[in-house]
Amino acid sequence: MEKLLNRSNILTEKINPKSTLIDTLSTKNIIELMNDEDGTVHLVVKKAIPQITAAADIVYTAFKNGGHLRYIGAGTSGRLGVLDASECPPTFSVPPSMVKGMIAGGYGALRRAVEGAEDDPENGVIDCKKMKLKSRDVLMGIATGGTTPYVHGGLKYARSIGCKTIFFTCTPKEDLGVDADVIIEVLVGPELITGSTRLKAGTATKMVLNMITTTAMIKMGKVYGNYMIDHQAINSKLVDRGSRIISELTGISYEEGYQALMAAGKHVKEAVVMVKKSVSLEEARRLIKEHNGFVRFAFDE
Repeated sequence: MEKLLNRSNILTEKINPKSTLIDTLSTKNIIELMNDEDGTVHLVVKKAIPQITAAADIVYTAFKNGGHLRYIGAGTSGRLGVLDASECPPTFSVPPSMVKGMIAGGYGALRRAVEGAEDDPENGVIDCKKMKLKSRDVLMGIATGGTTPYVHGGLKYARSIGCKTIFFTCTPKEDLGVDADVIIEVLVGPELITGSTRLKAGTATKMVLNMITTTAMIKMGKVYGNYMIDHQAINSKLVDRGSRIISELTGISYEEGYQALMAAGKHVKEAVVMVKKSVSLEEARRLIKEHNGFVRFAFDE
């Protein structure tokens, strides 16, 4: 018999007394119980705001200095890291290389679990090297149960080359012996289905990743007011949104906003500056670069 780690002391593996008879409940009662449990997640995330803030500042500093954010995780944790990374380019018009996720077992594991992929810390090292992790980058390990060898291996390698590291878990950090620059501990408690961290722990993970990347992108000038100013209109929905943003921010008509968007190569930020400053696309790009990606200058009298 292979040597196993008894994880019965891990918080996410404990039994939730509220759901011991969940298999006898009606459909409505099951859903109500899940909804009640989900309603507790934001409260424990709120307790971790100081650590989430520190993590967002680390990521922002890396971005500002030409570094990247890399997620590493297995199972649901890995999938959520890849998901957040994939959402950054269309939302904030950043290159796909800026935020990337690594999942134990490779991208095939996004759809189907790869047996044993997360059990070897060396796999985390190998994937970090394949990703060409550099000292100016940030590696964020996601392991809601806290013990994933693949994640710990990646974090140890990242520290050895001088990377800033962040670790997210839903288990008390004292039980884990993990070393990272920032440890984000969100104690959502036992799941309704014992050990199924795709539930509350997964919800908490998505919330925290949203907070970190969105905050860093706002600080990089990717948002003006609460407008998605830096998205690229790559489909009809985003063309419509971009046309409306340009119209609302500059006072021109929706149709004129659409024309400005097309003239700016479907880049909303450039279009807004072109209209507000009455300049060419080339000059708009020069001004945006001069102001480090921020467009508030175009609205200042």
